[in-house]
Amino acid sequence: MIRAVVFDLDNTITDFMKMKGEAVKAAVEAMLDAGLDLPREVAERKLYDIYELEGIEYQKVFDRFLQEELGGIDHRILAAGIVGYRRAREAALVPYPHVNATLIELAKRGIKLAVVSDAPAPQAWLRLCYLRLHQIFDFVITIDDTGKQKPDPAPFECALRLLGVEPGEVLMVGDWPERDMAGAAKVGMKTVFARYGDTFGTLSSGADYEMDDIAELLEIVERENQNQIKTQDAEHK
Repeated sequence: MIRAVVFDLDNTITDFMKMKGEAVKAAVEAMLDAGLDLPREVAERKLYDIYELEGIEYQKVFDRFLQEELGGIDHRILAAGIVGYRRAREAALVPYPHVNATLIELAKRGIKLAVVSDAPAPQAWLRLCYLRLHQIFDFVITIDDTGKQKPDPAPFECALRLLGVEPGEVLMVGDWPERDMAGAAKVGMKTVFARYGDTFGTLSSGADYEMDDIAELLEIVERENQNQIKTQDAEHK
């Protein structure tokens, strides 16, 4: 029986890349208004270049950007960019459709819920709090908890240990086949590909299930449990 569901966070619970795009645009607009003398498109591209080098969670992106472009940090421009970014981030950081209802229904059915994310703990928890979902998950495992990124088995094994369940009793839901699906399958979890969050144009996910809407997860859980009941009944005959 399915006793737990583990979720990736970004592009599975919330549209992270849309949020990041809106926040970066707003930050650049605010810095231009504060006196930055650089074409808008160039500024955005240079910010993404830094993210590509340092990682999408890099927290000093504006400091680094201004240091490289101005030879030092103009604190008026820096502050404007940070405030513009944060305001846009809060406005754009929303869950995908049907996330809240699906999580609540799973919890009502007694299914344990967890997050396994490659994000650092502060950023993962901030996003969950913004989404008002920090209370519904039993556990949140981040890169700070294991020091390993998916598809390394460590984050998935950590989730199994904390949840107190066997791999075959867990569904892993994520948008990245090479990390979420491959890593979960490696430890024996069943996998669900969140096609609605796919940003790579994935043709074949290799997952046990695929869904275009997170609400389909409820039917997948029911189907899995019915299949297991049928298997058990057949074994006892």
